[in-house]
Amino acid sequence: MNEIPKWKIACHCAVSDGVPRRSLYVALIVGTILNLINQGDAFLGTGSIDWLKVVLTYFVPYAVCTYGAVSAQVGQVKPGTTGEATP
Repeated sequence: MNEIPKWKIACHCAVSDGVPRRSLYVALIVGTILNLINQGDAFLGTGSIDWLKVVLTYFVPYAVCTYGAVSAQVGQVKPGTTGEATP
C-alpha cells in the first residue's frame, strides 16, 4: 500500500551510495583506454579528433557502470517495503 515505484528507487540509487563517484572512476579509466585505441592517431597529431566520439566514449562506460550498480541495489529491495535496500 505504501510501496514506492521502482523508478524512484532507481533514481535515488543512481545519485547515492558512492555510485556517481565509482562510475566516474570507471568512465575515466575505460574511456581513456578506449579513446587511445580508437583515436590514437588523432591524439598523436596524424588525424582529426572526433569530439562526439570522445564524449560518447566516456559517457557509455559511465552509464553502464551506473546501470549495473542501480540494478544490483534495486534487486535487493524487498517487495512491499519503503525502498530501503537491505544489507
